[in-house]
Amino acid sequence: MICGSMFSGKTEELIRRLKRAKIANLKIEIYKPAIDTRYNDTEVVSHDANSIPSIPVDHAQSILLLAGDVDVIGIDEAQFFDAEITMVCETLASRGIRVIVAGLDMDYLGKPFGQMPNLLAVADYITKLHAICMKCGNIAHVSFRKTANESQVLLGEKDTYEPRCRKCMHEK
Repeated sequence: MICGSMFSGKTEELIRRLKRAKIANLKIEIYKPAIDTRYNDTEVVSHDANSIPSIPVDHAQSILLLAGDVDVIGIDEAQFFDAEITMVCETLASRGIRVIVAGLDMDYLGKPFGQMPNLLAVADYITKLHAICMKCGNIAHVSFRKTANESQVLLGEKDTYEPRCRKCMHEK
């Protein structure tokens, strides 16, 4: 598991780990939620514009159906997947496949996001990354939403979100 706020480098770390697996001649596949079309419809792309080809899927169960003869599976933006994502990851891991998952552990209110708490609970290894607070420069842990939209899922980039620390997250 790779988790943290927006702009903390989660996708960058996922791509780095998957590229290292490729260098080791391991067979890899990458999946992302089909709703995440911010940078590219069929690639996982970091905010720093690094990318890797991926397979967009509408439901977590599709990953089990599509997964071929692979050694490593990467899953980006796990917080957007349905409740089956934990079972899918456990099933793949039980088959001996290394599963590397990245996602936001908290939403813009600082509350647990989607299925991430369940994924974190069953993960063998967890890497929590932090961004830098855009107000004070301290370690940021939450993705502060700069707009008034109150839905939990709102795709956006730097125009919609910025990393904030605990102290600054409630300041306008």
